[in-house]
Amino acid sequence: MQCSWKAVILLALASIAIQYTAIRTLTSKPFQLCPLPSPQNCGLGGQETEPPFERVAGCEDYPYFPINATRKTHILVLATTRSGSSFVGQLLNQHQEVFYLFEPLYHVQTTLIPRLSHSRNSADRRVMLGASRDLLRSLYGCDLYFLESYIKPTPTNHTTDKLFRRGASRALCQQPVCDAFGPADVNVEEGDCVKKCAALNMTLATDSCREKRHVAIKIVRVPEIGDLRALVEDPRLNIKVIQLVRDPRGILSSRIETFRDTYRLWRIWRATGRRPYNLDLSQLTVVCEDFLSSVSTGLSHPYWLKGKYMLVRYEDLARNPLLKTKEIYDYLGLPMDKNVEDWIHANTRGSNEPSAKHKFGTVRDSAANAESWRLKLSYDMVEYTQTVCQKVLHQLGYKAVRSVQELKNMSLSLVQDKTFVTFL
Repeated sequence: MQCSWKAVILLALASIAIQYTAIRTLTSKPFQLCPLPSPQNCGLGGQETEPPFERVAGCEDYPYFPINATRKTHILVLATTRSGSSFVGQLLNQHQEVFYLFEPLYHVQTTLIPRLSHSRNSADRRVMLGASRDLLRSLYGCDLYFLESYIKPTPTNHTTDKLFRRGASRALCQQPVCDAFGPADVNVEEGDCVKKCAALNMTLATDSCREKRHVAIKIVRVPEIGDLRALVEDPRLNIKVIQLVRDPRGILSSRIETFRDTYRLWRIWRATGRRPYNLDLSQLTVVCEDFLSSVSTGLSHPYWLKGKYMLVRYEDLARNPLLKTKEIYDYLGLPMDKNVEDWIHANTRGSNEPSAKHKFGTVRDSAANAESWRLKLSYDMVEYTQTVCQKVLHQLGYKAVRSVQELKNMSLSLVQDKTFVTFL
């Protein structure tokens, strides 16, 4: 007797839920907040102003680690693929007091829902979002052991060489995590880090995280800000969200160039001028729907986002990188150290270096790159994008074009001057 397709889907979703539950249940050390002695409890002359610190039951095996006692800033870059998020992540990664992780949710997706791209299935999204929030909460507490549950193969003795884009994090390429580079090696190339550093020791990585004053994480697998409300409202965290947006036409163009197999039918449309009948239009429409929903929430200034949300257009950052980065750091309440400024000067100009052409590279002429999609997309593709993404284009201040000549006239910018006031 044949099973119906509905039964097969239900069984698959049940399997995903069981995997997630098993990971949460069988994690060797479940997420738990144990108190620690605070230096604020000490009076003059070493006299304690509060009763002696006592261990909480169940915390005996845990080292003391801060429950944000020093008010770490937990920075979250919320973006989508090919929106300039790697660039923004590096602006934070260059700060000496920031521990940065590049897209740790990659491991959640590949473990729980392999091959998922932009599923609109509510059950898929609930599973993914629940696991993502749990992992982010643990990582902001510098509990990197929790990440091991999603890394395949499972790390042995808390050691792995499978952490996604490990080399994109300065902290994971420096002492005490890696001995291959010294304090003088300020700008270590990602490839050099992967080649020269030994397998990642998660215990040393955890120590490095705890030593830093702030934690920054870049994610592209959470659709919208509303999905993170429980995390933002968690009193144990000090979340600051930077939502990065980009002209959907630019995102589409970049994805077509970068993910050649996945976007093969879009390439055929561009080459032939005929839209394939089986083209997956959701690869575009989902971006616009998620942007519209998330930005509408953020700009409506709900009470739970007060002081915790900043909207940044990639194009503004590309045209004025130093000024916009200063605004970002002001919002975060952090000083912008010299390392960040030096990195901006070195990475926002044209370059013929191989790293500039890597699909996740950050060395580029940022101003020229911001609207380069206009020379790559055909007019009918642009026109279709403007139709399905009309609302979000208007909301974010991106102008529509009405002719091929207007599209290709690079002397006229399609990015309107628009100020998005940060909700403080």
